[in-house]
Amino acid sequence: MKTADQDWKVANHLFEKGDYSYALFFGHLTIEKIVKAIFTDKNEQTPPFSHNLVYLCEKAGIELDDQKLELLEEISDFNLEARYPDDKFSFYKKCTIGFTKNKLKQIRVLREWFLQKL
Repeated sequence: MKTADQDWKVANHLFEKGDYSYALFFGHLTIEKIVKAIFTDKNEQTPPFSHNLVYLCEKAGIELDDQKLELLEEISDFNLEARYPDDKFSFYKKCTIGFTKNKLKQIRVLREWFLQKL
């Protein structure tokens, strides 16, 4: 959980510095690490090697409503779009200050919801 907290701080720092695509990438890492911690708490084993947040939630036995499911699918894409050259440029263009601020707010709400499950 310590690294998830650090990643959340980095996400916010990157946002403040105007590095919006990587702020969202670190937002994804934050959620991924919390979900994996929930999985580990419930199963007492190593979580699956995946960055797909919906898949990880399914494996952790976390029930999601449609709104959370849709948001997690979108956040999972941040991991790919920020890392791979084919997607990186279009993702970079999409990551305006307004878009990123809105998504980080949504990630913050999800983060708090997941933390209550630990």
